[in-house]
Amino acid sequence: MTPLSSVPVPMGPGKPSPQFATTRWSLVLSARDKSAPDGAAALADLCRAYWFPLYIFIRRHSRDGHEAQDLTQGFFTRLLEKDFLDDVQPERGRFRSFLLAAIRHFVSNERDKQRADKRGGNHRHVSLNAMDVDWESGESRYLTVPAQNLTPDRLFEREWALALLERVLLRLQDEYAAAGKRDHFETLQPFLSTDRENANYADVANQLNCTVEAARAAARRMRQRYRQLLRDEIADTVAFPEQIEEEIHHLFDVLSNT
Repeated sequence: MTPLSSVPVPMGPGKPSPQFATTRWSLVLSARDKSAPDGAAALADLCRAYWFPLYIFIRRHSRDGHEAQDLTQGFFTRLLEKDFLDDVQPERGRFRSFLLAAIRHFVSNERDKQRADKRGGNHRHVSLNAMDVDWESGESRYLTVPAQNLTPDRLFEREWALALLERVLLRLQDEYAAAGKRDHFETLQPFLSTDRENANYADVANQLNCTVEAARAAARRMRQRYRQLLRDEIADTVAFPEQIEEEIHHLFDVLSNT
């Protein structure tokens, strides 16, 4: 996970991407009328990216990790196969909010079914691997979550924010690696959060065999690229470009209060 202390706070409103209309959540919303063939794939991609916050939410309502894993897979199966999107309102179309509402409803229904199964002697077990994720890591990661006093809703939002920031950092790392500059990424990454007034660019210049000014410029470019990737990632989870800034502020508010 990416800790809050290592994350730069975005500055400035930025500009919405001209490709905003084709983001993944926009595709999902358009798939409600079954006319967007890419909608299901976009939904699967988003679920794959943000499965752990859902696992954490379900785990708080489960007896153990095995039950939580089965229920999370069952939720994804229903989400991908049923008409879960019919009640989504585009004006409130944040994927985070939609998933939280959907998982609450799912958990409530599962409780009702479990009570009915006990009365009727039935036993329901879901073992379908609906998503290509490392389910076995879910329980070990859950046990390392420090905020055990948080409500399931608050914990979901905390883990959502951390998952999003982690994805942004991995995208940035992949870009540097693809450009043959993995060593630059490893050297400059601490400067994503270092106070610029106290940043020691001389050490960076020595490691990268460049001038201090070149090191300062490289760190500035990394911060700028990180902010853009953060905006791009959030754009994939909201319905309208004007929601991006609000979502960024919400994300950092969640992290600063947990």
